[in-house]
Amino acid sequence: MAPAVPSGMDRPHFIGIGGAGMSGIAKILALRGARVAGSDAKESATVAALRDLGVTVHVGHAAEHLAADATSVVVSSAIRADNPELAAAAAHGIPVVHRSDALAGLMTDHRTIAVAGTHGKTTTTSMLAVGLGALGLDPSYAIGGDLAGPCSNAHHGTGGIFVAEADESDRSFHAYRPDVAIILNVELDHHANYGSMEDIHVSFETFAGRIRPGGTLVVSADHPGARELTARVRGLADVTVATYGESPDADVRVLDVTARGLTSEVTVLLGGERLTFAVSVPGRHYAHNAVAALAAGVAAGVPAAALADALAAYTGVGRRLQRIGEAGGVQVIDSYAHHPSEMVADLEAMRAAVPEGRVLVVFQPHLFSRTKELGAEMGAALALADASIVLDVYPAREDPIPGVTSALITDAARAHAADVTAAPAREAVPEAVAGTAKPGDLVLTMGAGDVTELAPLILARLENGGDH
Repeated sequence: MAPAVPSGMDRPHFIGIGGAGMSGIAKILALRGARVAGSDAKESATVAALRDLGVTVHVGHAAEHLAADATSVVVSSAIRADNPELAAAAAHGIPVVHRSDALAGLMTDHRTIAVAGTHGKTTTTSMLAVGLGALGLDPSYAIGGDLAGPCSNAHHGTGGIFVAEADESDRSFHAYRPDVAIILNVELDHHANYGSMEDIHVSFETFAGRIRPGGTLVVSADHPGARELTARVRGLADVTVATYGESPDADVRVLDVTARGLTSEVTVLLGGERLTFAVSVPGRHYAHNAVAALAAGVAAGVPAAALADALAAYTGVGRRLQRIGEAGGVQVIDSYAHHPSEMVADLEAMRAAVPEGRVLVVFQPHLFSRTKELGAEMGAALALADASIVLDVYPAREDPIPGVTSALITDAARAHAADVTAAPAREAVPEAVAGTAKPGDLVLTMGAGDVTELAPLILARLENGGDH
């Protein structure tokens, strides 16, 4: 057996340790006995949870935060070259390790299931982690979202399976050597790193080519980009391709998805047997995520019927159609959707969940580059809502692009006859929404930025009857 802590990772320093991907790796290393340290821009619940595990976390970035005896510095693609801790690592000859390589090291000597795709990775990875855990298999996992409280995005398990979210945004998923890989869908996104669909396909082909001999690629039979990828990788040596979906030629065929409020029921045909099981989150796309998880678990040797039942233990992950609460007969749900395909899927799911009520959306576009390329499609998606408020673009790591504002989205939405308004002052949004919502309606805060902070404020206004 290889050591529990990968070589050079016994005293790692993480720059940006509070991030979704970084914190999970730091947590697993700490649980394996490494002496972990790091820094983050601000205090957070995740930082506090890491400290509870014995991790040293500095707030702010400064050269003196890097310990002289650090054996490596772990970074993500979001860390800029002028970061003082990165400069200190170079000055002291401390090796710099990308987050994906650190995660790949943790997977050594496990049966690895890596979940990739333009959307749905976090949900599908979480479904697998929870389902396998419910069967007592105690998998290790690293997920891009929290299953419950802060820092529940990762676990160091005693079982032999490691489930990991595989991020294509910066091609970091090329670092992994999975036994089973899932590709949920293939679309153009992350425009700062990919210039065309051909670039995207080549990147996903490279990922598929990293599957270990004797392994399995689980891939959507319905999504056009995934079907194109399947045609490209059919000749991979010693890799089984298993397709899933509603298409008649799917190896794992989805026969029916029935909406039941904020849950659903799915029936599949797998290995000649019909299986019907519950999915405890709403929407056809989440049902398909569950089927992908089922197919991958079966490929890893887990009995199909047992895993199908166990998948019902998954009740959601933070920000993926997360129920914030209900007041005055109005439900408040938070969604991470930020790509047009995700927006459409979540809006259709919410429409099915409240067929008699209205779906009211507070949407925050994420990244200037994405808004520039996909703003028109975002606007078209908002036509599925009964009314929408659109916030300013959340920049994240990007600098502004001249001429790119949320007006690209509101103009496109109006062209599709949508009821859409540009946001008033941010602090006025909760009152505006609460004053509009009526019993039976559903409010959906949507986006990958800090729009999530508005959901509990809207709920509080509803609890107070919309009054100041």
